[in-house]
Amino acid sequence: MGLANLGLSHEAETIYRTMLAEPTWGIADLATHLSLPERSVRKALDQLADLELLLPADSGDGWRAVPPGRGLATLLRHAEEEVVRRQQEIEATRSAIAMIASEYQARSQDGDGMIRLDGVEPVRRRLAELAARATKDCWSFSPGGAHRLDAMDASKPLNLSALERGVRLRCVYQEAYRNDPDTVAYAQWLTDRGGEIRTVPTVPMQLVVIDRSVALLPVSPIDSRLGAVEVHSPGVLAAICALFERVWHSATPLNEPAQRDDQGLTPQEAEILRLLAAGLTDDAISRKLDLSVRTVRRAIAGLHERLSAKSRFQAGVNAVRNRWI
Repeated sequence: MGLANLGLSHEAETIYRTMLAEPTWGIADLATHLSLPERSVRKALDQLADLELLLPADSGDGWRAVPPGRGLATLLRHAEEEVVRRQQEIEATRSAIAMIASEYQARSQDGDGMIRLDGVEPVRRRLAELAARATKDCWSFSPGGAHRLDAMDASKPLNLSALERGVRLRCVYQEAYRNDPDTVAYAQWLTDRGGEIRTVPTVPMQLVVIDRSVALLPVSPIDSRLGAVEVHSPGVLAAICALFERVWHSATPLNEPAQRDDQGLTPQEAEILRLLAAGLTDDAISRKLDLSVRTVRRAIAGLHERLSAKSRFQAGVNAVRNRWI
């Protein structure tokens, strides 16, 4: 299996070994010697740089391989730490499942905890009931870009009634919604009537919170048609409300331009750069941010230009040097 368990592909491992043996070779030399296209060599170099197995050469031109006693030992330690972390996560998940199961059972016995709502219609009916009862707050996360017309039409009278009663409506949308005229029109309609809308590059999950006393979460983050879980547990609600407030305070108000950070990056550009550094492909970033692949590639090209980079590998190195990530 070689070093695959440390995150190295076969090509990356071969190139790393070759660079250790031939430290003066450049991309063209490696491609010729290993009978690989230069683009494959560059891709492998990107991977090696992400794993911190390459450093800029002392001469300032090209790259040198980190000695295996240091670089690979660090990767092995990280892999071991990851195994421990994953085991801890599994144990935490097991405890969470046990807690949810216990609270769900308690709910069925004494009206406290959680209730599962199967399917779209039961969720819509329950949302309508909760919205009609709201007295102070109604918060929501809306992932994805375009919203369904029928869902927006159904929510208008509920939201209008809540606003007229003095309920504070706060909604966090994914920035990609700006690409859909119908969703933009609905967002502006809601804002004009007193609702508050902010945007972030990625929304953690679909979520509705009413008066900080009940929340609806999707049964599946992938398919909302499966239904939702209605949460009443004070402990779980405290965590959900804290998450909402953290995202809300980092989000951009609807009619304000996105604020750039100290490096001049918009939130979306910073998120794309973070996802690039995490190794996601253009297609994966497109799906994550609900943007077209063309839009993602245009943004990446702009980042490359600002970083004076000709490849992802060089962009990553320059971004680290400039403290962009």
